[in-house]
Amino acid sequence: MSFLLRAARPFAFVLPVTLLASPMMAQDVAASPVPAPQAAQGENEVPWLYQGSDVPVDREWLFGDMNNGLRYAVRSNGVPPDQVSIRIRIDAGSLHERDDEQGFAHLLEHLLFRESKYLGFAEAIPTWQRLGATFGSDTNAETSPTHTVYKLDLPGASPAKLEESFKLLSGMIREPVLQARNLEAEVPIVLAEKRERGGAGQRVAEATRETFFAGQRLATRSPIGIESTLIGATPEAVQAFHKRWYRPENVVISVAGDADREVFAGLIEKYFGDWQGEGAPEPAPDFGDPVAPEGSTGSPAVGETTVLVEPDLPRSFTYTIARPWRPVNDTIVYNEGLLMDGLAQALINRRLEARARGGGSYLYAQVQQDDVSRTSDATFVSFAPLSEDWKAALADVRSVIADATTTAPSEEEIAREYAEFEVAFVAMVAEQDVAPGSRLADNIVQAVDIRETTASPDTVLKVFRDMKPRVTPEAVLARTKALFAGTVLRSVYVTPSVGEADSAAVQTALLMDAAADSSARLAENTISFDDLPPLGEPGVVVSSKDLGVLDIERIELSNGVTALLWPNDAEPGRVTMKVRFGAGYRAFDAEDAPYVGLGEMALVGSGFGNVGQEDLDRLATGRKLGFDFAIEDAVFSFSAQTRGEDLADQLYLFAAKLGDPRWDANPVNRSRAASRLAYDTYSTSPGGLLGRDLEYLLRGRDPRFATPDPAALEGTSPEGFREVWEPLLKQGPIELLIFGEFDRDETVTALRTTFGALPEREPIPAEVAARGSDFPEAGETTVLRHRGDANQAAAVIAWPSGAGVAGLRESRQLEILTSVFNNRLMDEMRERAGASYAPQVRSTWPVDMEEGGRIIAVAQLKPEDVPTFFTAADKIAADLVANPPDADELARVTEPLRQLITRASTGNMFWLFQLEGASRDVERLRSLGTLLTDYSRTTPEVMQGLAAKYFGGREGYRVAAIPEGQDLAEAGSASAVSATSGR
Repeated sequence: MSFLLRAARPFAFVLPVTLLASPMMAQDVAASPVPAPQAAQGENEVPWLYQGSDVPVDREWLFGDMNNGLRYAVRSNGVPPDQVSIRIRIDAGSLHERDDEQGFAHLLEHLLFRESKYLGFAEAIPTWQRLGATFGSDTNAETSPTHTVYKLDLPGASPAKLEESFKLLSGMIREPVLQARNLEAEVPIVLAEKRERGGAGQRVAEATRETFFAGQRLATRSPIGIESTLIGATPEAVQAFHKRWYRPENVVISVAGDADREVFAGLIEKYFGDWQGEGAPEPAPDFGDPVAPEGSTGSPAVGETTVLVEPDLPRSFTYTIARPWRPVNDTIVYNEGLLMDGLAQALINRRLEARARGGGSYLYAQVQQDDVSRTSDATFVSFAPLSEDWKAALADVRSVIADATTTAPSEEEIAREYAEFEVAFVAMVAEQDVAPGSRLADNIVQAVDIRETTASPDTVLKVFRDMKPRVTPEAVLARTKALFAGTVLRSVYVTPSVGEADSAAVQTALLMDAAADSSARLAENTISFDDLPPLGEPGVVVSSKDLGVLDIERIELSNGVTALLWPNDAEPGRVTMKVRFGAGYRAFDAEDAPYVGLGEMALVGSGFGNVGQEDLDRLATGRKLGFDFAIEDAVFSFSAQTRGEDLADQLYLFAAKLGDPRWDANPVNRSRAASRLAYDTYSTSPGGLLGRDLEYLLRGRDPRFATPDPAALEGTSPEGFREVWEPLLKQGPIELLIFGEFDRDETVTALRTTFGALPEREPIPAEVAARGSDFPEAGETTVLRHRGDANQAAAVIAWPSGAGVAGLRESRQLEILTSVFNNRLMDEMRERAGASYAPQVRSTWPVDMEEGGRIIAVAQLKPEDVPTFFTAADKIAADLVANPPDADELARVTEPLRQLITRASTGNMFWLFQLEGASRDVERLRSLGTLLTDYSRTTPEVMQGLAAKYFGGREGYRVAAIPEGQDLAEAGSASAVSATSGR
């Protein structure tokens, strides 16, 4: 099977370079023989995952049930090529902690990466990097209330690397080194992570958890833990937690990757087969059931309500209807019920959205059922009131739900939602051969976590289609009623205003009967692409030629539109496409700045011709269509993931938006409201302030990159929106990139009748094309002040770099340099100082512009550690100029980069990104042949030269976000500081 997968790969020839050998010794030695698995379950056995279920077994998986209680599921998968995804799930999370252990499950997750049987102190990160895995993405872990999962996506998985990885993972899981020095190193990192999660959002999350799960274990258990137990953790206490829960019977291992599944099973048995837990296993604690408070009334009983006043957060109201969670037999009938529940929720959510679009009392509203941490089977209702009249918004939302629970939906409504589900399931079937192994391995973890099975896409589609005769209005009504019945109803209301509400007022409002309102039901109406008018006279193909890369064809139409077409079967059933046009950020004058962000939110929703947002939804029913819009440095873009049978309609949507745009006021007004409500939230954390202001500051305070404040938004209008955007949609050449599984001739015909029918484009004015922005002068530190927690801060240091097509090869080498910088900063700020959880260094190199590149280092930390960050970043930059990195340090970044590019190059999106603009600029093709080499080969001397070019003799521009009422901490001879709001 592995050979067949390799033979089917259409991109195996793409990168004409010699792949580098990894410096890791595991690749240079032969792997030891892997024993045949003994615990694998045969074809005639019911696998452990499917006990009590009549769901057809997905026989792509090989299941194993070992004598020591450990279970596994493994399968062969060649997406991406040569990668193996390993997941090790421990059935223990924060709900398994005792009172004096809160945070231990997550702390232990960290400690396993600190030191273990085969990995010395702090060796895990560099070891995985030498194996080609990027720490934080390829190598990661997660702790939830119910489990801890260790994840490895191993690229370039040779037999030796694969065995080495199982060996290392077994040592981490079975025999971590839980000594005092490891706790001393890791607890500050966990506390930094906890601090960075803090602020208003975290306060709301904690209060919501405590309210919604009152009386249950989940109410008092968060995976991040509490400071007192983390600081008080001892080696003995953590070891006791590990001994209690890290036992083979609590472990499930799932593996999916490009090797024989029997090899995976054999390696699991080899490295975990002799593992035995000590003593009798301890049963999991009782998570508890939702119980209504004594004396509560209503149906369901209205229980705990909480009103939170957070001055910088917009209004939000959430209530939940909770029912006890119980394990189920995951049968076909059970799954039919879940699918029916999904249809019911989709139907209600569409009605709620229609009410919001029409100018309702809330910005958004949504209904969602969820089984939460094996604690509660709950239905959540959330919405955002547009004003202080939260009662009106609550009444509006409940009236839509009341109608859904008292009157059956129409056949037309059901058919619409059914078609939406079906197209998604059909796409899953079409794309199953290219489903990445990481997703498949995760699917097993998720199934085990909720105590259910997994099914192949074919099974899901068959179950869904077989149940269609039973999807009647009466059946949907019955499932809808059940979604809103339960043991107890609890709520949380967040408001910026003191005195606007209290718990008693909320309880009273929830106890009032909700009057059913059918006005939000969507009127029966049918619109199809056949009803839409032609966009003009079809254009003519005036040029068609081979681009010279990957059998891609370049087409030019008579109106000047160009297109790159690449029909291929690398991703069955999927077409990736992008439309590039106009001038991007360059197009806007300073006074137009507030309309930039509004355009990103409202332009698509405004529709085209006589087609509004509701009509757009109807046109998309039963199709796989997308309509993403983005504003880039020098171009606007529409993009979508579609499929061959929908490609012509997708092209019509995009072309109609350019050729006959509609100017609907409602999407603009709704976007203005959303922007106003969101603005104050930026001030609740240092990260929020950087998200609001950093781009503006790095662009030399160019108004086009400013986040508009409420005063600026007040000056906008639907009429002003049209005045700004209408001429921009007519400017600049159009380029399309269409890569995927489609018929070439049919697509050319569709191009002629859509984009080919548009009038010739107006040129981008010369003064617009010449616009750029200035990088700020270094010197004084720009200080932003947030209104979040007093122990939170963030710091940024940035240097200007390059841009443009001519420097593409240099930009790739610069990625290597910044990766080295990132490793050093991570080591300094996280591993040594414990001052920051995840400092980052990244490089930006615009291709469509000749300026605007930058290197940015950023970290979240305590206010007093801001000077430490600046000192560390300056020291690293200076050292890179003075002393080149050695071969091992380079190998730790080039091998993961090589693997990343190799994997990414098997997908259409990667090549689409590489070839943007190439239909008009052949220079973009010249550096393709060196792509992999540029990212994976370098020398210490090249790195030193780049460091001298971009860091030498140049001070970085600094930004610090600190709490209001504090002064920026100083350190020694730190540069002078000036306080500013950032505007």
